[in-house]
Amino acid sequence: MIRVTEQESHYNNIDQMSISEILHGINKEDQTVPLAVEKVIPQIEKLAEALTERMKAGGRLFYIGAGTSGRLGVVDASECPPTFGVPFDYVVGIIAGGDTAIRKAVENAEDDSEQAWIDLSEYQINDKDSLIGLAASGTTPYVIGGLKTARQHGILTGCIICNEGGPIVAESDFPVEVVVGPEFLTGSTRMKSGTAQKLVLNMLSTTVMIKLGRVKGNKMVDMQLTNHKLVNRGIYMIMEELNIDQASAEALLNQHGSVRKAVDAAHK
Repeated sequence: MIRVTEQESHYNNIDQMSISEILHGINKEDQTVPLAVEKVIPQIEKLAEALTERMKAGGRLFYIGAGTSGRLGVVDASECPPTFGVPFDYVVGIIAGGDTAIRKAVENAEDDSEQAWIDLSEYQINDKDSLIGLAASGTTPYVIGGLKTARQHGILTGCIICNEGGPIVAESDFPVEVVVGPEFLTGSTRMKSGTAQKLVLNMLSTTVMIKLGRVKGNKMVDMQLTNHKLVNRGIYMIMEELNIDQASAEALLNQHGSVRKAVDAAHK
């Protein structure tokens, strides 16, 4: 049986289409992705609850994947420190083939079922931590091997895939199976499947960070102030929260270094 992510596109002779036809076809397919994600919110909720509980107890979150899936995990992990002010080793993204594979495909990296655990062991992963395997196909040996060994070590496991069932689901305590159907370009899972995984990752990490207290109201009060845009955003957050003028807010932010610390200090 051909897995859904490898099934023939619903569109024929796309090489003969006009640019407009191609763009409209891709867009039509993309519109189905959020609906597919909506169907599995109960699965996402269970995983988010489990991750929150583990991380409140001091655990870390790891992502492993190959190709597009691996890159998406690296992106989500790398955005958590600047967005939520968490340490850089709190959410870790690992891609088959190492950091070189972020920019350039590494031949056969995803076929090594032993390497993921070797990569994870460099971070002293332990039974307090959680591991999410990312694989559109649900059959990537690198991810299967990592999840299987992690479970043997008492590590909570989950996955985000775009087929139902399969060996990765069998190794996941909390699977998320977002079935988006055949790609516009047959087998090109960087398209709808990649979009679905990105949406789920956004939902997971944002929800968990909110429940870990990294958001106040609807504001990123722990964000790292790494450029002028973010400094200005922080100033306006403080102005709004404390009902003070811009100069006073800027002075507080310069003094305390973060929106949360500035607001907390003003309330004391």
